Amino acid sequence: MQGLDRHLRERIENRLRNLAETPVPSDSKFITRDTDNEKIFRYRIGDYRALYKIKEKDRIVLVTKIDKRPRIYKH
Repeated sequence: MQGLDRHLRERIENRLRNLAETPVPSDSKFITRDTDNEKIFRYRIGDYRALYKIKEKDRIVLVTKIDKRPRIYKH
């Protein structure tokens, strides 16, 4: 996120902080499960997408990737 302008970076950070309060907001989307059977979600932030999973046992929201929409789903 270092290459982003300050306004966009702050917007993304604020939206991600909201995940601590509401881990599955209405505008998030379940994508798949990982190898540990944890759910992976997508969270839309303007032209960017954040992929994250919820470690329910540890009560952690782990953001695994943030990128623009065309690139986020490529491995």
